[in-house]
Amino acid sequence: MIDIALRMAAGCIALALLLNMWRLLRGPALGDRIVALDTMVVNAIALIVLIGMNGNNDTYFEAALLLAMVGFVGTIAYCKFILRGDIVE
Repeated sequence: MIDIALRMAAGCIALALLLNMWRLLRGPALGDRIVALDTMVVNAIALIVLIGMNGNNDTYFEAALLLAMVGFVGTIAYCKFILRGDIVE
């Protein structure tokens, strides 16, 4: 039963990734593209956690944590670049 739920959740997250990719490529403004990229990072983290749950492997959870940290720093850097035009002051 849990295997079916994990597969359905992975399918929904894969669909969400495709829709985020569409918004990333088609977004009318730069802010929309940044939000789509951040949402793609969150969906990728969820997909990695689902793979870890399905394979019963703890290494995937550490990879998801590292991706979360890198995604947060990347989003902050993009936003700072939009506001000031320079990342490093």
